[in-house]
Amino acid sequence: MSEAAKPRPEFRNINALRDLPSYRWPLAALVSGAHRLSGVLMALLLPFILWLFDKSVSSEISFGQFTSAFSAGLGIFPGWFIKLVTLVLIWAYLHHLLAGLRHLYMDMSHNTTKDFGRQSAAGVLVVSLVLLVILGAKLFGLY
Repeated sequence: MSEAAKPRPEFRNINALRDLPSYRWPLAALVSGAHRLSGVLMALLLPFILWLFDKSVSSEISFGQFTSAFSAGLGIFPGWFIKLVTLVLIWAYLHHLLAGLRHLYMDMSHNTTKDFGRQSAAGVLVVSLVLLVILGAKLFGLY
């Protein structure tokens, strides 16, 4: 080690509240964390997903209830809130799928360079956000 180089700090016990907010996350780490978050969101919202599926395919009357939930609301939740939760689910599915395909490709090809990790993480974010905007515009009736 040269005299001009400072030794890197060592973190043995990371305090999540004190250290993580100041930690500079690389793009690949953000995509990996969002992949985990999207999986948790899909698991937590599974009852809502099953309700949506049941209402959309059971009968014509239940399909009417399904479509009215997005405009008139559902119980105490207004229609815009149902659309917002659905938009979060759309993001979770898109991001989880694309990040999962990225991880599978990296596992199969053994292409784990820092440059490829950064580029593929940026690609996952861009593609998932572009698809989210397109599907969100359709969900909110912009086209």
